[in-house]
Amino acid sequence: MAKNTLVKKDALLACIGDEDTCTGVLLGGIGDKDKQQRSNVLVCTADTPIVDIEHKFKELIKRTDIAILLINQHIADEIEGLILAHEQPVPTIVIIPSKEHAYDPAKDPEMVRAKMMFAGDA
Repeated sequence: MAKNTLVKKDALLACIGDEDTCTGVLLGGIGDKDKQQRSNVLVCTADTPIVDIEHKFKELIKRTDIAILLINQHIADEIEGLILAHEQPVPTIVIIPSKEHAYDPAKDPEMVRAKMMFAGDA
């Protein structure tokens, strides 16, 4: 089986977000720890060092049990280079809004790609 190939029953969600976002996804039941006791969730505050966010992002995209990585847009803006460099389909990175920060579709790489794809249809 290829490195990033998942069997449906093995696929997990992961989240890098603010406290409200992570609480919501944990209440939804996505919390998990792997054999090395690494969590699939990182709660970020204004004091969370960017290096910690980058480290967790790299850790999560290397895990073979993660299918989708949810990340708040204001946090994704901090590690934009890493997100743009990730070209594998799995895990899929989904940039989501947070309660405290307005969503800007112009900063979402997937929305920008979609807009470019359908630009000729206008």
